[in-house]
Amino acid sequence: MADKKYTYEEFLDIIKMLRSENGCPWDKVQTHESLKPCMMEEAAELLASIRIFDQTGNPENMIEELGDVLLQVVMHAQIASEEGLFTMEDVVNEVSQKMVRRHPHVFGTGSADTPDEVLVNWEEIKKEEKKDKDWVESPLKEIPRELPALTRASKVLKKIDKYYEKGNSFEEDVAALQKAVDGLKSCVPFTYDRELSAIMADMLLRLSDIARIAKISQEQILTDRIEDLIEKYE
Repeated sequence: MADKKYTYEEFLDIIKMLRSENGCPWDKVQTHESLKPCMMEEAAELLASIRIFDQTGNPENMIEELGDVLLQVVMHAQIASEEGLFTMEDVVNEVSQKMVRRHPHVFGTGSADTPDEVLVNWEEIKKEEKKDKDWVESPLKEIPRELPALTRASKVLKKIDKYYEKGNSFEEDVAALQKAVDGLKSCVPFTYDRELSAIMADMLLRLSDIARIAKISQEQILTDRIEDLIEKYE
């Protein structure tokens, strides 16, 4: 069996079998909700595999992790199919239509000569598409709360600046950050947990806004600093 080359269609059948009455006791009881942690973990492991590939040039781990992410997608589609909601074919069709619609410079008569122009067109087309949907949320509420907090903060602050009001200046954020630091000093020795939490949350948000202004990825710089810390002790 190890030498057999499976096709995409056979993979779909494997997942269907795992979910069947005589399938796997674990797989057949999973739900969209129960699989959420699995998707987050597999996505993180895929990102790690990309880093490993960049370092080693060996794609084996990346192949495995891409497969694990695909497994999650197909599992969700299979569960939905069993519930009569949609199928994997619907998922593929939807994303294919989206790619064609949002790339008129490739599949239509539109034009875009730079990556920035492509992104501008993408957002405009996305905005038009949402006009026909009943469930469209506001620019802020459409940002998934399941995102890592730093990433979500970055997206929220950018959209506030774009759609609602001009964001703070660098100087305003630094001044507010200094005020928060002064407040933090008064919390020592940490006997006021609620006050301390509020101050720390404000500090993190101010730092996120400074990252927005400076166009710095706070996820990346914190990840890099954590790696430095690990290297220090290993």
